[in-house]
Amino acid sequence: MAEAVTNRGTYLPALADLAWRICEESAWQLPAHNSYIRDTPQLPLPDVTRPIVDLFAAETGALIATVCGLLGEDEEGNEISLVDESKALIADSTNAVSTNVVSHVNAIGYISLGSMDASVKALKVARNPEDGAEAVYVEATPENVASGDYAIARPFNIAYKADNLSATAQDFINWILSAEGQAIVTAQKYVAKEPAEYQAAPVAGKIVIGGSSSVGPLMQKLEEAYEALHPEVDIEVQISDSSTGMRGAADGSFDIGMASREVKASELEAGLTPVTICMDGIAVIVNNDNAVEGLTLAQIRDIFTGEIVDWDEVK
Repeated sequence: MAEAVTNRGTYLPALADLAWRICEESAWQLPAHNSYIRDTPQLPLPDVTRPIVDLFAAETGALIATVCGLLGEDEEGNEISLVDESKALIADSTNAVSTNVVSHVNAIGYISLGSMDASVKALKVARNPEDGAEAVYVEATPENVASGDYAIARPFNIAYKADNLSATAQDFINWILSAEGQAIVTAQKYVAKEPAEYQAAPVAGKIVIGGSSSVGPLMQKLEEAYEALHPEVDIEVQISDSSTGMRGAADGSFDIGMASREVKASELEAGLTPVTICMDGIAVIVNNDNAVEGLTLAQIRDIFTGEIVDWDEVK
């Protein structure tokens, strides 16, 4: 990396290509990063008068790509992203996305519904209407996610190997699914499940949980509440990404893995047992000064692929 910097970005494309090739799921994910280095003069930023697309968190990108039709095929039939990255500033965290949208009046991005605050505006989203029908724009709320009316949603899953799960870890999972655990889910603006009956068991020891950066903040809230009830239990939450969480649960590095997507067939074949702890909506966000109130899925696709380059085209 130092060599890339001292040679004024000469090796940046090679570094980006290597990172892309070693990413396990690069064939179907939108990237969490790209090769923009903001202080490298040879790589100009997009024109700030155009919509700026902020992408973050690979598993979130995959959901947006699937729902909005942002996946295509290359000449060999391989699945590729259709996002016009030449007009994108790629962010790698929820805070970075929100900050970019706050800072740029023309920006658009997407974040977990549980991370929404008043600093940005969540657009209403409409499924693509049939010919002649009017688009029905739906607000991004937990209630609309729960009803299925809001189009962009995903599960928050945990997974474990049954032969690697301690009685204490099992009790923690049972407690998450209880009325008390699901009340915390609701308080964090996620969509709770129907609570399950819960009977506390004798517990002690350490639980190591790892994975998705989207599930992580909620898991930390659950961890704090459970440890307050059971001071003899120590829960460590390691935040990374969904695939790391599933691999760690499969190989025993984690007692419980976290994923903000469906658990894959290959992960199930590795012996994982998945549990959905709640649902999450993905809010499509813009600057508070943006006059646009809603977009169809097709319009979201066209902005991300560069077909729409001016907000006046969707007002």
